[in-house]
Amino acid sequence: MDKSKIVLITGGNKGIGLETARQLGKIGYEIILGCRNENRGFEAVTLLEKENIKAKTLILDVTNPTSIHSAVEQIEQEYGLLDILINNAGVFLEGNVPPSELELSVLKSTYETNVFGVFSITKAMLPLLKKSSSGRIVNLSSGLGSLTLNSEPTSEFYNVNSLAYNSSKTAVNALTVFFAKELSDSPIKINSVCPGFTATDLNGNSGYRSVEQAASIVVKLAIINSDGPTGSFFDEHGNVPW
Repeated sequence: MDKSKIVLITGGNKGIGLETARQLGKIGYEIILGCRNENRGFEAVTLLEKENIKAKTLILDVTNPTSIHSAVEQIEQEYGLLDILINNAGVFLEGNVPPSELELSVLKSTYETNVFGVFSITKAMLPLLKKSSSGRIVNLSSGLGSLTLNSEPTSEFYNVNSLAYNSSKTAVNALTVFFAKELSDSPIKINSVCPGFTATDLNGNSGYRSVEQAASIVVKLAIINSDGPTGSFFDEHGNVPW
């Protein structure tokens, strides 16, 4: 790259977000870590800088409109545009609760971050992404969000009947499709990715995949060429059914 491309990763101070930052930084991208906690953001930046990665932290709460507006203003003032948006921030709040016992407040809180947060950030950052010659948006989804796999008894996801989290990722996939249709005549490409069941704080580090493995598909979709896909859903093996 002649000039470093600018990447914003929400929830970027740990887990898949931080590893995605590391992998993109290693190939020359300039990283902005969107974090709710400034100190944790600085700690993450310090780790990246030790590997000669250009990174900075940005206070960003995807559920707070004021925080989002401030983030847009800061990115615009400092960089003038955004090349890549990675909607990584997410929560899993319900535990192993059947749908009939799920509290409405938990469903709402899950959607507040996982769906409305993704929508709000994407909408707010679009003007900056449109200033890039090759804007890219990657939404962190999950195979658990696939209605096809959720309704197939032989699927590995069939018995994970977590209504709030799973349906929030289904909604993320819907956002991907509808934004992709709107942006089909622009250089911007938007896709959903399933990183697999990865050991992170989200699941108490019970996942069987490493963050290095998980981040690889995120990075792959973040740097696709102009002839690459948009409005699609991928894991490391290829297309995932909606």
